[in-house]
Amino acid sequence: QVQLTESGGNSVEQGGSLRLSCTASGLTFDRHVMGWFRQAPGKEREGVSCISWSGSSTYYADSVKGRFTISRDNAKNTMWMQMNSLKPEDTAMYYCAAASIAPGCPSRWPQGGYWGQGTQVTVSS
Repeated sequence: QVQLTESGGNSVEQGGSLRLSCTASGLTFDRHVMGWFRQAPGKEREGVSCISWSGSSTYYADSVKGRFTISRDNAKNTMWMQMNSLKPEDTAMYYCAAASIAPGCPSRWPQGGYWGQGTQVTVSS
């Protein structure tokens, strides 16, 4: 049974930092593209960032470029996202996801794949 577990969400002030973690079990971690997505109340899900199997390639939404950094450690079955210079508009539930292939990520994500339950990030002004 595949399980993705996010952690690290919290409430911070504008300009602050958070580090989200996603730990996976039940899948061949180093054969999956990993991604971070977020959804704010009343808004559609937004792709934030993705990282390739090996971690050598990373992709970001324009809204977070230069502020967020995605990384992974395949030996630990874990992915992270370092979030700096947080803004109130970053407030959302953040989800990690895994898929064997994910062309166009983070703008697009394939049907299916695996998803975590989410961790809440709240940024106050």
